[in-house]
Amino acid sequence: MATKTLLDARECAATLNRLCCQLNEVHFPWNNSVIIGLQPRGTQLAKALIQLLKTQHGVDDVPFGALDITFHRDDFRRREEPLAASPNEMNVLIEGKRVILVDDVLYTGRSVRAAMDALGDYGRPTRVELCVLVDRRFSRELPIQPDFSGRRVDAIAEERVRLEWANDVPTILIESIPHAAKR
Repeated sequence: MATKTLLDARECAATLNRLCCQLNEVHFPWNNSVIIGLQPRGTQLAKALIQLLKTQHGVDDVPFGALDITFHRDDFRRREEPLAASPNEMNVLIEGKRVILVDDVLYTGRSVRAAMDALGDYGRPTRVELCVLVDRRFSRELPIQPDFSGRRVDAIAEERVRLEWANDVPTILIESIPHAAKR
């Protein structure tokens, strides 16, 4: 399997900082906004963004939740092996709030659709926005676009975009998928 680095840790750190600047510009003061990370990988990205907002941008308190979408996915019953669910950490109110859904890679849009379905179990936000680190823009199956994206990638179907985390900063890799391993 061939792997190439799209963004190294230094470039990803700059990208995360740029995303924080954009989020802070739109949502400051954060009293009416909530960041919700999609379990499991979006949660790690959301926590990294919140940490940067606190340390680099002086934001005191950013309401945070972690949302599992496993049972809202449209392919939940189509898999041979059962999906493992992650715990929801939704101790925040979203009713009447601006919710920022955070995920690592936007690919087909199906995870985001499932997240919007799952979000409905917790209330009705005023607005839902999407923040992703990587937007695979030519792979969409649903009409879903990010409001905030770190990097747009034109990866072919035989490639997988993967993040490797070290010290709360990712590196973005693109891997070629062997023919037998395709979904």
